[in-house]
Parts: sequence; C-alpha cells; structure tokens
Amino acid sequence: MKVSGTISKAPITRRRFLIASACAGAGLALYGGEIERHWIEVTRREVFLPRLPQAFDGFRIAQLSDIHLHEYTESFLVRDAVRHINAMNPDAVFLTGDFVSHGLMPNRLSIASAWQCANLLNQLDCPHRYAVLGNHDVLVSREVVTEALSANAITVLDNAYVPIERAGDRFWLAGLGDPVVGTPDPELAIPQSIRNVPREPVVLLCHAPDYVDTLLRLQEGQAVSLMLAGHTHGGQVRVPLAGPLILPPLGRKYVEGWFRFRNLQLYVNRGIGTVSLPIRFDCPPEITLFTLHSA
Repeated sequence: MKVSGTISKAPITRRRFLIASACAGAGLALYGGEIERHWIEVTRREVFLPRLPQAFDGFRIAQLSDIHLHEYTESFLVRDAVRHINAMNPDAVFLTGDFVSHGLMPNRLSIASAWQCANLLNQLDCPHRYAVLGNHDVLVSREVVTEALSANAITVLDNAYVPIERAGDRFWLAGLGDPVVGTPDPELAIPQSIRNVPREPVVLLCHAPDYVDTLLRLQEGQAVSLMLAGHTHGGQVRVPLAGPLILPPLGRKYVEGWFRFRNLQLYVNRGIGTVSLPIRFDCPPEITLFTLHSA
C-alpha cells in the first residue's frame, strides 16, 4: 500500500534566524582568529629584471612583512615564519616594516616587543638580512626598533642603500624611510651615482605601496626595477564581492600582489600579523619567495 503525505518543516522564526546567524558568526570568528590567522602561505614568484647581471640569475629573496609582534601576533608564529624561510635557504631576506604595533599596548611593552622580535629574527639563517621600518615602528620609536634590529645583525636601510655583490657583479638595494609618518628621501636612498648604471639594477624596500605613485614622478623612481612593500595586510579581512573592509593610508590603491608599470615592478606582501582585530579572512599570512632572472 502506498502512503503519501507531506513532511512538515519548522517555520523559520526570528529567534531561529538569530541563533543560526550567531552560530555562523562564531564559526567564522573561530576560523579567522585561530585557523587562517596562523596559516602561513608561501608565494613563489619568478622576477625578470632588466640589466640584472648573469651572476644573480637564480638569486632568491624571501620577503617577510608586518609582524606586529604581541599586538596579536604570538612569538610562535614568528618562529614558524623563520622556520619556513630557513627551509627555503634564500640568498637574502628583506623585511618590509611594522615589526611591532603602536596604540594598543603601552609604549614600554611595544619597545620590549621590538627587542623580542629582533631576537627571533636573528634565527634567520641567511647572509643578507635587510629591513626598512614601517609606520608603527616609527611611532613606537625609530631609534629603538633600529637598534634592536641592528644588534641582531639585521641592517636597517633608512633612506640608505647598499650593494649586494656576487662573483664581482652587483645590484643595489635601497630602503626608504616610512612614507606614512616618517620622512622618505628618495634622493638619499637612490642617489645619482646608482641610477641607471649598466648591469646594476636597483631594488627598493618601501613599507607603504601607494608611495610608488610619487616615485614614478621622480627621476629616482625611474631607476627602480623592483619595489617590495607591505603595510596593507592584503586587507586582512576580505568579504566576497565587497573586498577588503579596512585599508590604511597609502595602502588603499595597491593592496596585495603584483603590479607592473613601465619601468618598475611592485609587489605588495600581505604580512603575517594583524591589527585592530586578531582575525584574517580570505587573506592568509604570507611569505614571498622571489627568484631573480636576467630579462
């Protein structure tokens, strides 16, 4: 005998909807705060630079940015990032600012975090370790953060440049002061003596990516082949269809990833830390490994 009928469904009441929404929100917060925030993604990029000497073909650079130690970033996450980088065995590590955070904690605690962060980064097993400061570093103390990094064998390029040498050839590494709250001076960082030298390209570290628009209007910027930046955290929380919820000054146009201009290539790293909220969504922490090639 065939029995037919309908299965009654409980009505969707306002109370049920609110409970379901709260559960979904709690689940997303748990995912963003405990899973994705600690899930470091390694991005690998092949970079072709005009005028790069053959000796540097295959030269590998690891970029680490926006650590923000102890606002929400735990020491174990920095140790994990160092472990990832050491496993890559790069030829150089470039650090693009915001080692600590300003505003949430008392300044004396942020200063202590600067030393702890630098001590952790001293475990990087690499002959070339260079950094620029970010806006949070400058607000906490440019002098202290620089001293902490320098004491741990990390050279801070504050409107300065150095040669990176191999087998008698070289390229130039320049670093700008933070454009957000610091004093960037492209003429000091990229003087006439290193601009457009045959077989000696310039790689630039600059915390805030949107400053590239200023550089492109300057003679100094015309000499830069590759610029590495951070600052934006990639948006940190990216809502499908809506995009990043909050972006910082000088980090609202070039948010993350690769950008190409006429003579300059820009890469914006998402960093590994967080600010304001200990959450990342659709925007995991990032370490970037670049392999240079002669164009």
